[in-house]
Amino acid sequence: MRPSRALIDLDALRHNIRLLNSIAKNARCAAVIKADAYGHGAVEIARALKAEAPKLAVACYDEAVSLREAGITTPLLVLEGFYSSEELADSTRWRDIEWVVHDMEQLDMLSEVAPLRKTGPGSARMQTWIKLNTGMNRLGLPLNKLAGVAEMLGQFPGLSVIGLMTHFACADELDSLLQQEQWRAFQAGMQAAGSGGWSYSSANSAALLQYPETHLDWVRPGIAMYGASPMADKTGADFGLKPVMTFESRLIATRELQAGDSIGYGAAWTANGPTRMGVVAVGYGDGYPRQMQNGAPVAVCGKRTKIIGRVSMDMLTVDISHIPEARIGSEVELWGGAVSADEVAGYASTISYTLFTGMTSRVPRVYLNRSEGG
Repeated sequence: MRPSRALIDLDALRHNIRLLNSIAKNARCAAVIKADAYGHGAVEIARALKAEAPKLAVACYDEAVSLREAGITTPLLVLEGFYSSEELADSTRWRDIEWVVHDMEQLDMLSEVAPLRKTGPGSARMQTWIKLNTGMNRLGLPLNKLAGVAEMLGQFPGLSVIGLMTHFACADELDSLLQQEQWRAFQAGMQAAGSGGWSYSSANSAALLQYPETHLDWVRPGIAMYGASPMADKTGADFGLKPVMTFESRLIATRELQAGDSIGYGAAWTANGPTRMGVVAVGYGDGYPRQMQNGAPVAVCGKRTKIIGRVSMDMLTVDISHIPEARIGSEVELWGGAVSADEVAGYASTISYTLFTGMTSRVPRVYLNRSEGG
């Protein structure tokens, strides 16, 4: 079998969510498992979080359906809301799916479907959040529409507005002026909402870690839950987080190079002296970025070294001159405990989010420590 694989440590996941819950204090956690749980496998992550997170957040209804069909019963928050009245109608077969209303046109979709909801004894009401645009300028209603939309939603039978939310653009920056403006705008929204019993949610991973005043009723941790940092100048370990994913493969060849020998496509690296090189069975066909620069860190036999040469579809090459024990079959860590995904991402001019979500289906996910919680 091809040796590349992703080890998913569910104990590390539980450690991270418990740490984040302790930071959030009285706020409850809507754990974000969109995009297949950032490439970690949404169903297994949801099972592991059963006792840790009272709500899970996904991007779209398709992701919610996949979880329900897999037997996940935890309440689900659909962050992008509904795309069509057909989705809304289909969702009546499931319980505990919470929608986000962020655009006036969604009211027309609701008008077609909300009357279909049963409103008699024992029936479940359709639950919605209103999303306020406070400066991200993607999804969300302006403040001056909030009262009117809340009133219109209150007229639909079988529907309840349960909360107000927003999303921050620059919470990863300390002392960001936009962060301050967005926070003030959301406070104005909460004041306008009054005492209607709504819940409030604004904190993503970065705000959870850096802006405690934004924690409110619900926090929505994403990348931090998987052990990586939302801040460019820090790693997950700086916050006490543990990496959940270890991406590994093995050496499938070694070679002795002399000064002037080049490696791979484009001869992108040339030896300036005797160099022992190893070939690793992993490449951009597995999700390891092709744009990774020479010098990007990896660990061979548990010892840090660096990539030399261009990443190809199925292979990459590393310097093993200082690792005499390295041979065919030796283990290589691309990121994980020895090499931080946050650090690796910088060598590809990207972020850990894209490393995790970019891993392809060719790489099997192997789950460790399944015994507790799911």
